[in-house]
Amino acid sequence: MFDFNEYQQLALRTAGNHGDFEKTMLYTALGLNGEAGEVAEHIKKAFFHGHELDREKLKKELGDVLWYLAVMANTLDLPLEEVARHNIEKLARRYPEGFSEERSRNRSEA
Repeated sequence: MFDFNEYQQLALRTAGNHGDFEKTMLYTALGLNGEAGEVAEHIKKAFFHGHELDREKLKKELGDVLWYLAVMANTLDLPLEEVARHNIEKLARRYPEGFSEERSRNRSEA
């Protein structure tokens, strides 16, 4: 088992060099969108086209999403653990008592 930052460092071994900040941001943004689209496409086929929901395929695609996220975060000089922690803290502030549809409809953005 390893933590987010260790994963990020291991992911960078296969990131390649895209030349500069802008190219790397474009590459990772497009890749992240493409892989998220593959997840969505698999879900669509499972729930609307009668295909089996393949958890192993989804695990692979979710891993690809995580890889692009890790590389993009690194390009922004953000440790992946910091991104994850910030997200959990934001959600805790937004839904201090946990998520519910009622709390979602009536939440404050302050």
